Amino acid sequence: MNLAAYFPVLLFIIVGTGLGTALIGIGKLLGPNRPDTAKNAPYECGFEAFEDARMKFDVRYYLVAILFIIFDLETAFLFPWGVALKDIGWPGFLSMMLFLVEFLLGFAYMWKKGALDWE
Repeated sequence: MNLAAYFPVLLFIIVGTGLGTALIGIGKLLGPNRPDTAKNAPYECGFEAFEDARMKFDVRYYLVAILFIIFDLETAFLFPWGVALKDIGWPGFLSMMLFLVEFLLGFAYMWKKGALDWE
């Protein structure tokens, strides 16, 4: 295994980290810092907060967010498959069709259970 092939990746990480740290440091040193009561006040959507920050959210909010992330990630698998379809042939096509059937069955199950309904 040739570790020299990974040198560009290491260099990218070092330069990215160094540049990010340097820019944040320069902004902190040279940027204006004049806090007042309005800047230090709690902020929520442009108006004063009306409830405790530790208030409970409805579970459906988290459910919809998690389902969005899951289905978004599953559809992300379609792009590399589409690019490599010519190279992977029929086995790759059939395995992706199985994946899509499972994907649609999961979506139909969620829909039937009412996970996407918002009252």
